[in-house]
Amino acid sequence: MSTDRLGALLDEYAELERRLADPAIHADQAAARKVGRRFAELTPIQKAAFELDQARADLIAARELAADEPTFAVEADEIAERIPVIEQRLSELLAPRDPNDAKDVILEVKAGEGGEESALFAGDLLRMYLRYAERRGWVTEVLDSQDSDLGGVKDVAVAIKTRGVPDGGHGVWSRLKWEGGVHRVQRVPTTESQGRVHTSAAGVLVTADVEETEVEIDPNDLRIDVFRSSGPGGQSVNTTDSAVRITHLPTGIVATCQNERSQLQNKDRAMRLLRAKLAQLAEEQAASAASDARKAQVRTVDRSERIRTYNFPQNRITDHRIGFTAYNLDLVIGGDLDALLDALTEADRAARIAGETELTRH
Repeated sequence: MSTDRLGALLDEYAELERRLADPAIHADQAAARKVGRRFAELTPIQKAAFELDQARADLIAARELAADEPTFAVEADEIAERIPVIEQRLSELLAPRDPNDAKDVILEVKAGEGGEESALFAGDLLRMYLRYAERRGWVTEVLDSQDSDLGGVKDVAVAIKTRGVPDGGHGVWSRLKWEGGVHRVQRVPTTESQGRVHTSAAGVLVTADVEETEVEIDPNDLRIDVFRSSGPGGQSVNTTDSAVRITHLPTGIVATCQNERSQLQNKDRAMRLLRAKLAQLAEEQAASAASDARKAQVRTVDRSERIRTYNFPQNRITDHRIGFTAYNLDLVIGGDLDALLDALTEADRAARIAGETELTRH
């Protein structure tokens, strides 16, 4: 355990506590959220450090009292046994962590190989994440969606965020960052008349949601196109050109939104998507390890690049990155993702303690 790093984090905690007590910071909601999330992230470390200092002081006092009164020796032994447990917990809290863990996310689901069956599966994945978000008490907002003819989704983007400050700095990103990649499904499609099991795939992209002030975008770098929204089969669903497509010319990144009837609302949502994608790109360029992991979330929605398989005939779900297999697919697809995400989180924690940057998310 690095005492220098612990001291620096405790100093930062004290400074954040001072800033939060200043009413002036709450005039800037974005700044207040940023400080509040970092404060929540450091609170478990501060509590563990305080508990450790208290236990060490109690041990010294108990041993001094035991010199005159032997009954205190039992208490001293109990305290001595508790100290290594606290030290281990503090050491784990000090392990390098993902700086985005406290953030909200924008999650995209895209149909891939498999035609209409892939779109139906993408719809199943979307509902799985929405139900999981509901279980966690998170807030969801569909930013853009394109439905398929049979009720699936071709492409959908959803913002998922916590209510208020995330407990212990564990925001939506800390749970859903593992979901980026290709998800493969094996089942008998509703379109299959012979009862044969088909394999198809859908892709999931997860980016950390960012505040407007976190990403500077030069308006001269943008090309904004407007067009009419389209529904399943390509039919027009609006009589005005309200859909918006924004292209960031230096990077070629495109963000589209057509859900709202208002062109202004669609532009605001498309800009939100664009900011998240540009922030992610900046992270990838700043750290090659992060680049390797995140660029590979969905290179192509191809079955060979799967991170997870959903086998409906066997009621089996398998995450290929950590070798996790469970036979409760019906519960998982219904939104019960905690056991799977806990296994991924534990694998990541072990990797960080071992000195690795992070569990590879692909």
